[in-house]
Amino acid sequence: MHISVVAGHPAQAPQIIAVILAGGQARRMGGGDKALRMLGRTTLLECLVARLSPQCAAIVISANGDPRRFEAYDLPVIPDSTEDASGPLAGILAGMHWTATEHPDATHILSVTADTPFIPDNLASRLASGTQNAPHPIACASSGTRIHAPVALWPLGLKNSLETFMAGEDRKSVQNFASRRGFVAINWPIIPYDPFFNINTPEDLEKANELVLSGLIID
Repeated sequence: MHISVVAGHPAQAPQIIAVILAGGQARRMGGGDKALRMLGRTTLLECLVARLSPQCAAIVISANGDPRRFEAYDLPVIPDSTEDASGPLAGILAGMHWTATEHPDATHILSVTADTPFIPDNLASRLASGTQNAPHPIACASSGTRIHAPVALWPLGLKNSLETFMAGEDRKSVQNFASRRGFVAINWPIIPYDPFFNINTPEDLEKANELVLSGLIID
C-alpha cells in the first residue's frame, strides 16, 4: 500500500546515514563495478558521494567482494549480511545492521543505487518531510509515473521486519517489502532531466555524459 504526494517545503531531516548500493554486476555493461565507470572527469560513485555528503551524517558503500577497490573514497565498505540472498534489499539490510552498530543515534538510512548519479540535493530532506504527515513509515523517490523503490528513506525500526521478509520467497523485491510495510512516494519532475536517470547500458552512460556536457546538471 502506498500514497503519492508532492512534498512541500522540506522539514528538518532526522539523523540519516546514506547507503550507496554498489553491488550490481553491470552485466549489460560488460561486467565490473558500475559505480567506478567514468562520468565526465569523475566516477559515478564520486558524483553520488558529492551529492550525498551535505545531506547525511555519514556514507557507507554496500558491496561484496574485495573492498580495496573502493579505498580511494575513504568510506566504509560493507558486504551483504545474508549469505543466501543478494540484491538491493540485502544491501539495505546490511546498511541497517551497520548503522545500528556504528551510528546508534541515527534514526534512518537513505538507500541510493550507485547508477543514479544525478540524485537531487534535497533528496533526504524531501523524503523525510514526506513521512511526517503520512501514515506510512517509508518514503520512496519517484519521477514521472515511475517509483524508484531502492532510492528510499527507511526507519531503522524496520530492521527486524526486513530480516523476516527476506526469509520468504520474494525477498529480492524492494517494492514488495515497501508495499507490505506501507510507503509514500515523493515525486520529482523529469524536466529538464530525470534526477533518477539510471545507467544500465553503455548507451545510458553516453546519454548521461551528454547531460553533463549540456550544462543542465548542476553540481
